Amino acid sequence: MTAVQLNAMNTELWQSIGAIADNESLMKRLARYAKKLVKEKNDPTLMTKEEFFAKIERAEKQPGKSFASVEELDKFIRSL
Repeated sequence: MTAVQLNAMNTELWQSIGAIADNESLMKRLARYAKKLVKEKNDPTLMTKEEFFAKIERAEKQPGKSFASVEELDKFIRSL
């Protein structure tokens, strides 16, 4: 995103906030939504669609592991 686009988006955001600033219920909703967005941004498990499929491709190239019994599988899972 270019600096001009970012500036236009910031201006639009502040104008929208100003338009609802006198409505307490809308401001509460906006605050809750902003908190939700912050949580999403900070979530290290989130990835883009491209990252997801790249991860699958890497995993498909790795050698597989098989287990002779359920107990062996349980032991492996506990070791993680």
